[in-house]
Amino acid sequence: MRILILSQWFQPEPFYKGISFVESLQSRGHEVEVLTGFPNYPGGKVYDGYKIRLFQREDHKGCRINRVALYPSHDQSGLKRLLNYASFAWSAALLGPWLVRRPDVIYVYHPPGTIGFPAAVLRFLKRAPVVYDIQDMWPDTISSTGMMSNRRVLAVLGAWMKWVYRRANAIVVLSPGFQKLLGARGVPPDKIDVIYNWNDDRSQEFGAEPGALPDGIEISGEFVVLFAGTMGQAQALDSVLEAAKLVLIENPAVRFYFVGGGIDRDRLQSRAQEENIDNVFFLPRQPMEKMSPILSRADALLVHLRNDPLFEITIPSKTQTYMAAGRPIIMGVRGDAADLVTEAGCGLLCAPEEPRSVADAVIQLARMPKDERNVMGARGRAFYRERMSMEVGVDRFLEIFQRVQKIR
Repeated sequence: MRILILSQWFQPEPFYKGISFVESLQSRGHEVEVLTGFPNYPGGKVYDGYKIRLFQREDHKGCRINRVALYPSHDQSGLKRLLNYASFAWSAALLGPWLVRRPDVIYVYHPPGTIGFPAAVLRFLKRAPVVYDIQDMWPDTISSTGMMSNRRVLAVLGAWMKWVYRRANAIVVLSPGFQKLLGARGVPPDKIDVIYNWNDDRSQEFGAEPGALPDGIEISGEFVVLFAGTMGQAQALDSVLEAAKLVLIENPAVRFYFVGGGIDRDRLQSRAQEENIDNVFFLPRQPMEKMSPILSRADALLVHLRNDPLFEITIPSKTQTYMAAGRPIIMGVRGDAADLVTEAGCGLLCAPEEPRSVADAVIQLARMPKDERNVMGARGRAFYRERMSMEVGVDRFLEIFQRVQKIR
C-alpha cells in the first residue's frame, strides 16, 4: 500500500506520529510519503539547518519527505497562529498535488483544522480516500485555550469542520468522548474509530534501570513529582504552583520539576522565583529520545489541564508516555483521562485547578510505601502495552486503511 501522511508537524519537531509511524508502516511492507511544513514548532522559529523556501525534499530511509513553505509562528497572537496554519494549508493545497505521488490512502493529522483544505484538494485530484485523525476538537479547542473568542469566526470554523468530516472516508479519534461528540454533531457512528494515542516506543524505551540523564540535567530529591510537556494556558499550571506551596509547608522533602517549553514557561518560572517557591524547578525542553531517563527519575508523573468540559473528553498524549514509563500518575484531568487511570489502577486522581486537591494527591503518594507505588507503575505499563502501544495502534490504522480502500 502507498500511504501519504499529511501533517503540518513532523520531525525534527516533537511529533510522536512522525518518523516512528513511518518506520512502523515501512516495516510492514508499505511505502510511505510525507507532505509537511518547515519545522518551527513549538518555539515558532525555523529550526537550525532549515530555511523557508517554496518547497524542499528530503529522504529518510526510503520515505520521501516533502516540505512546503509556511509562516513560522507559535506565540500568543491569534492572528499569527492563523497565518501559520493558513499559509501551510495553501502551500500544501497548491504545491502538494505536484510534489507527491498518487497514494492508495491519505492519512491526515489534525490539528490544525485548516489541514482539511489540502486534504480535500489531494483527495479530489489524487482520487484517494482520506483517513482523518482528530487530536483536537475544533473550534472547541481554540475557544477553550483563549486563542479565539469571536463567535462569528468560531461559527464559521464549526461549519468548516462539519464540511471536512463529511468528506473524510474515515475518522479516527483519541477518546470515547470525542466519538460521542462527533456523533452528536451528525457524523455517522460507523465512520468513527477510537484509537488511543501511543508513546513513541522507538525513540523512548523504558528499561528496568533508568539511563544516564542528558548533559546539564539534574534531578534530585526524596520524592520527585515531574510534569513534562507544553506549558501553556490549557495546562493551567498556576494551580500546580499553588499546590507546590502547600506541599512545601506540609512535606518539604517533595520536589516539583517542570520539563518542557511553551508560551507560559517563562512566566511560570519567574513567578516561582519571585514567590520563593523553593521546591519547584524548571528544566529545558528535551528531544523525545532523551526523555526516558528523565521520566524514570520521577516518583510521580503529573498530568494537569484547565477545568474545562472540552478536556473531559480528551486524553493528553503524555498519559500514554507516563504509563509506558511505569511510574504512578497524578491525573489532574476529569473525564476520559481519569477513567483510563482508574481502569488501569496506575495512579491517583485530583481535581483540576484545585491546588488543595493536587497537593493532597501528591502528599498521599509521597506517604505511600515505595512497593505500592511500584505496583501502580507496573499496572500502568502493562495496560499500555496491551491496549495502547504503538504496535497495537498501527495495526488498527492499517485495518482502517485497508477498509477505506475497499469502499472508496
